[in-house]
Amino acid sequence: MRRTLNPPHGRNDMTQVRFRVDFAAGCSIGPGKIELLEGIERTGSLRQAARGLGMSYRRAWLLLDQLNHSFAAPVTTATVGGAGGGGAVLTQFGTALIRAYRAFDHEVQALAREALATIASCARPPVPSRTRRRPKPQRRRLSRAGAADRAE
Repeated sequence: MRRTLNPPHGRNDMTQVRFRVDFAAGCSIGPGKIELLEGIERTGSLRQAARGLGMSYRRAWLLLDQLNHSFAAPVTTATVGGAGGGGAVLTQFGTALIRAYRAFDHEVQALAREALATIASCARPPVPSRTRRRPKPQRRRLSRAGAADRAE
C-alpha cells in the first residue's frame, strides 16, 4: 500500500520545536533554563520556581549558577534570607535573555508549522494504550482453623 501526503487525519497543529542555543562551550540556553528564569520572575524565589517545575532545589541552583557564570552579566541577583526570607530577582540582562529567547522561539515555531505542515498533516493521532491493567490476583486467605488442619 502506497502512502500519500494527503492529510488522512486532518490538520495537525501540534508541530513544535524544542531547541537549545549554544553561545560558547558551556554557555547555552534552552527551554528548561528559560522556564526556570520565568518562574523566578513570577515568584521571586528559586525554591518556588524549582517546585513549580517539579525540579529539585539543588538542580535549579546548579542551573542558575551556571547561567550566572556563563555570561558577562549575571541573570539574577540574590537577597539574603531574614525575617521575610531570601529571594531571587532577575537582572535587566536576565529579563532581556528571556525576551530574546521567547521572540526567537515564536519565530521558530511559526517557521516549523509552515515548513512542516504537509508532513504534520500525515501524523497519526495518538493511539490509546493497548495494555490494560489486569486486576491483581487475590490471595487466598486461610482461616486459622484451615491453617491448623494443614499443620497436622
